[in-house]
Amino acid sequence: MKGKFTTRMVLVSSMAIAPCIAMPSMAQDTTTAQVPSTLSIGDAARIAARNSAPAQGARIRVAEAQARVRQSRASLLPSLNASASQYTRTLNTASFGFSLPGLNPNGQIIGPFRVLDARGSIEAPLFDFGAFARYRAAGAAVKASSAAATVASEQAGTKAALAYVQALRAQDDFRARSEDSVLAADLVNVAQAQLDAGTGIALDVTRAQAQLASTRAGLINSRAARDRTLIALARSLNIPAHTPLVLTDSLGGMDTSAVTTDEAAATARALQHRPDLLQAQARIAAAQQAVSAVRAEYLPTVSLVGDDGINGLSVHHMLNTYEYGVQVSVPILDGFRRSGRIQEQQGLVQEAQVEQHDIQQQAAADVSTAILDLHSAEQQVQATREQLRLAEQEVSQARERFRAGVAGNADVITALLQLTTARTAVIDAQTNFQTARVALARAQGVVTTLP
Repeated sequence: MKGKFTTRMVLVSSMAIAPCIAMPSMAQDTTTAQVPSTLSIGDAARIAARNSAPAQGARIRVAEAQARVRQSRASLLPSLNASASQYTRTLNTASFGFSLPGLNPNGQIIGPFRVLDARGSIEAPLFDFGAFARYRAAGAAVKASSAAATVASEQAGTKAALAYVQALRAQDDFRARSEDSVLAADLVNVAQAQLDAGTGIALDVTRAQAQLASTRAGLINSRAARDRTLIALARSLNIPAHTPLVLTDSLGGMDTSAVTTDEAAATARALQHRPDLLQAQARIAAAQQAVSAVRAEYLPTVSLVGDDGINGLSVHHMLNTYEYGVQVSVPILDGFRRSGRIQEQQGLVQEAQVEQHDIQQQAAADVSTAILDLHSAEQQVQATREQLRLAEQEVSQARERFRAGVAGNADVITALLQLTTARTAVIDAQTNFQTARVALARAQGVVTTLP
């Protein structure tokens, strides 16, 4: 009978358990080439941080902010223009205050004349504190946009890491349900053999067959759940849904060395690296620079202006004309528009400061919660593993009693159900542990540094 069990296990395992988590290969695009053939949880986080649509959109907004810096810098540099024109015009003598004798008192039209004109002009700011302040404000806005891009990348990485954990859970659940099917199939064989030998009853066969049907139904559902988690993982990586993914980590064996469980050290790390906190700090700096930019508009501006060119009635009769000077502009009254803008920007500074303080408090709370969940899940893993060991022992004992003919298979079926529950409990505890691990990394802003 033991030989039968081994043979059947091989058959079921070869049918139900794939050597790796992989989806059927379908149409691929160029994005797939960026995904390694094997994927760790850290790889998933980093690929998502790079590939996700929100992260890409945030990086585009950084480029837009950099373009605005170049625009604001232009106001600090000289501007040079050149023009050339040719036109025909007429003159009315009355426009000069005279008319020729005997002619129309409203004047006489003389001409037309062809006029040629070519000139260049320059305007160079000498003192423009407002433009300089706006330039600095634009630079601060770039830093705020960069911080926002980091936030988007970290969020995408966290989503992918959690999707990775769920894919591992689905893998382990599928393997557990496969093992359940193996045991249930063996129970049918034993019951049928005992019935054929005249030592068993038909009820035992029926019960065993019902249990096998139930486990196979669970196996089908588990396979579908596994495939759905792979699709969700691929989606979080922004790659085609059916891209083959080989996951290198295991639910119960992922390295935790990259994440500290010392609360003080973890909190300090969060305050240093957490992207949303850095974003709030950048927003404060940007708003403060915006206040300075508006205040600078109260200051005079001094510019050097010049115009030099030639004009005349023909190419051979062109005369030089020019004007050069210094232009001073002094703001006097604007209906308190600037003061209103200053108050607005000061409000944004205060808002960002409140947000910064709240994020600091939230970061500390997130770290504490994640560490608490991590320790709790670790204890749950140990307890459920002991539960699983006892359930496996109970199944073994019940099967031996059934084979010996001293008990029916009802005890075996009950033990198998308890074994299924114990396996699920271990998987759930390991999932909670790895989820808490990701949560702790997210709380510190270091998800993309996971191994």
